[in-house]
Amino acid sequence: MILSKISVVWDTVLIFDARKFARKYAIIYSLVLAVLLIVPLITYVGLLLQIDEAKVKLSLDSKAKEIMLSMQNYKNSDKIYHFPRYKEYSAALYDERYKTIFSTLDFKPNTLTEGFHHYANRYYYVYPLPKGYYFGASILLVETVHTSSSIYLYAFSVLIAIFIALFIFSLLLLRNFSVPFEKLNRQLDNFIKDSMHEINTPLSIINLNVDLFVGKNGDNKYLSRIKSASKTLATIYNDMDYLIKQGRIEYTKKMIDMGEFVQNRVDYFQEVANLKNIVLDIHIENGVMYHCSKTKLQRIVDNTISNAIKYSNNDTRVLISLRLVEGRVVFEVEDHGVGIKNVQKIFSRYYREDEAKGGFGIGLNIVKQITEEEHIGLDVKSIPGKGTTFTYTFPSQ
Repeated sequence: MILSKISVVWDTVLIFDARKFARKYAIIYSLVLAVLLIVPLITYVGLLLQIDEAKVKLSLDSKAKEIMLSMQNYKNSDKIYHFPRYKEYSAALYDERYKTIFSTLDFKPNTLTEGFHHYANRYYYVYPLPKGYYFGASILLVETVHTSSSIYLYAFSVLIAIFIALFIFSLLLLRNFSVPFEKLNRQLDNFIKDSMHEINTPLSIINLNVDLFVGKNGDNKYLSRIKSASKTLATIYNDMDYLIKQGRIEYTKKMIDMGEFVQNRVDYFQEVANLKNIVLDIHIENGVMYHCSKTKLQRIVDNTISNAIKYSNNDTRVLISLRLVEGRVVFEVEDHGVGIKNVQKIFSRYYREDEAKGGFGIGLNIVKQITEEEHIGLDVKSIPGKGTTFTYTFPSQ
C-alpha cells in the first residue's frame, strides 16, 4: 500500500535565511564601496605623504641654517668651537674632495650631490658652502630619521572605519529590505507544506480503501486504473518531497540488497505497466549489495522505471537489468517508445519534451543531481521513435 510508502518530515522548513542573506550581501556591498573609496583615500594619503616630506625638508633646511649661522658666529679668538648637536638630527662637514672634516652621522651617505635625498627611513639635505669659510668645508650634510608609519596607520584605520560603517549600514538596510521577502517565503513554505499534506492524506486514503476493496471484492480494471493513477501521483509527490528537503537534511546510508530493492520497485509499478500491456522484463543478478542512501536510490529507480513506462508504446517490453560489471553495480532500463529528441535538455528542471504526458519536469533533474552528488555514471542513449536506454554505473566501494 502507498500508505507505507509516503512520509514527510514536516519540520523541514523551506525558509530563506534573512540573516545569512543580509550578512552575505552586506559584506559584498561593503567591499565594493570600500574599493571605490580606496581611490580617493590613496590620493589623500599621497597628499599627506607629500606634505610630510615637505615638513621634513623644511626642518632639515632650518637646522642647516642654524648650523651655518653658528659657524659664521664663531670668533677666531675662541679656542674651541662647539659644533651644534641635536637629538633627532645629525650633521657632517666635507671638503671639496668629499673627505670628512667633522661628522656625527652613523651611516655613510650614498651620494653627496646638492639637494634633498631619501634613503630607506633616512632623509638628508646636502648644502654647498662658499669657499674660505666654515673651517675649509665645502659641503654641509644634515640628516634625520623619519618614518611615515603614522600616516599609513591613519589611512588603515580610516579604511577599517569606513568598511565597518558601510557593513553596519548595509546590514541594517538589507535586513529591512529582506523582511517582505522573508514573509512571502514563509507563506510560500507553509502553502507548500500544507499542499503536500493535503495531497498525502487523500492519496493514502484512496490507496488504503482500494486495497481493502480489492481484498474483499476482487480486482477489476477500474480499480487498477485508480491504483495506477495514484502511484503515478505518488511518484510526483515523492519528487516534490525530496525537492523540498534537498540541502536541508542528510540522508543516511546503509547496505542495501540492490536486487531485492529493484524487484520491489518493479512490483510497485507493475499495475501501471499493465494498463498499457507493457511487459516488465527483469534480469536481476542476485547478491548485489551496495552502501548508499535508500531515498536517493529510490528516486533514481522510480523516475527511470516510471518514465520508461510512461513513454513506451502499448504492447511493448521494458527491459530492466541489474548486474555487476568489473566490480561495479550497473542498473539499466531500456524502453521501446517515443525516444528523446534532445538528451541534454531532459535533465533541465521543468523541461518536458511531451507536455501531453503530464508531470512537472523535475524527476530527471533530481536524478541528475543525485548522480553528480554520488559520482554515479549516467549514460543515456536514445533513438527517436524507437526507444531509450538509461544506464547507471555506481562507483566501486
